[in-house]
Amino acid sequence: MARFVFIGSYTSDDGQIENRPDGIYTCQVSDDGQLKLILSNLSGLNPSFLAQHPTRQFLYAVNELEANAASAFAIAPQTGALTLLNSQPTGGVWPCQASVDPTGRWLMVANYKSGSLTVFPILPDGQLGPASDYVEHQGVPGPDDRQEHAHAHMIKFDPTGRLVLVSDLGLDRMFIYHLDGNLGRLEASAQEMVVMPPASGPRHFVFHPEGHLLYLANELDSTVTACEWDSQSGTLGPFQKLSTLPVGYEGYNDVADIHLHPSGRFLYVSNRGHDSLAVFSVDPNSGMLEAIGHTLSGGLTPRGFNVDPAGHFILVANQNSNNVVSLRVDPGSGLLYPTEYIISLPRPVFVLFYL
Repeated sequence: MARFVFIGSYTSDDGQIENRPDGIYTCQVSDDGQLKLILSNLSGLNPSFLAQHPTRQFLYAVNELEANAASAFAIAPQTGALTLLNSQPTGGVWPCQASVDPTGRWLMVANYKSGSLTVFPILPDGQLGPASDYVEHQGVPGPDDRQEHAHAHMIKFDPTGRLVLVSDLGLDRMFIYHLDGNLGRLEASAQEMVVMPPASGPRHFVFHPEGHLLYLANELDSTVTACEWDSQSGTLGPFQKLSTLPVGYEGYNDVADIHLHPSGRFLYVSNRGHDSLAVFSVDPNSGMLEAIGHTLSGGLTPRGFNVDPAGHFILVANQNSNNVVSLRVDPGSGLLYPTEYIISLPRPVFVLFYL
């Protein structure tokens, strides 16, 4: 069976001017990372983040606009074609990320501009029902100019499926919730929140395959934070913070995406400005990180990227150079190397392997 990759993109300028209706691209990918565009799918505007249902039958996208929405699609497994099922308003502004719960019954959305969270029931046919919950974050904003109020950026279950973690760039906090699986409502957990250093701007995070570690990409100060995660008590404890930039770099930069190698031995973070992927090794005993290199992304503004499930290559979506680039992973060192595999797509921002 063909291996597919779905690419999300921006289709409008600041949510005002419609450029194209086909914002999710289906590509075929080879074992060494070569991409071939198969088709484009009608998607609604700005499908900037994609989430797959655990049954592999459905795909969900956030439509990142002032006129907010989340959309559901049916996946044709033989061709990778998407059929729009329905859309629902999130109630927030600029929905930027979404996650499906492990049971496949709920879709959770982070709304960036309004600093809020929305939960939708997923119906048996894959469609989204009306929102079952809407939560607005409250708190003292950080000192950066971009931290005028809460900005929820990512929402995701922990590896056990018991607790939900949310990063808030505007408040410099990680929030911890429990999802009521019967009502689809978010409830504060025992720890409730973890305060991060001022002006760090927590953006995206990833759990280690063994489940006891979390790595957090901080957008505003271009750092990554290593944290201990106790799934039984629901507590998060930061213990290390490192820069994602080379020593001496003084130009503009925003951190974007973060992913671990399937082995858990290497961590990657994308830099927008330096236009690179920072590479870290992960100590197998302590979880401590060591910066080991940087590789240019092959374009401008690497917003989203993803690691091949087999660990052989990384696909990088370079938003402002309109390309998706394949980088080879050295299996021993985790370092990245350019390949000749590049595909041109308009304003790509997200990469999802169809698993």
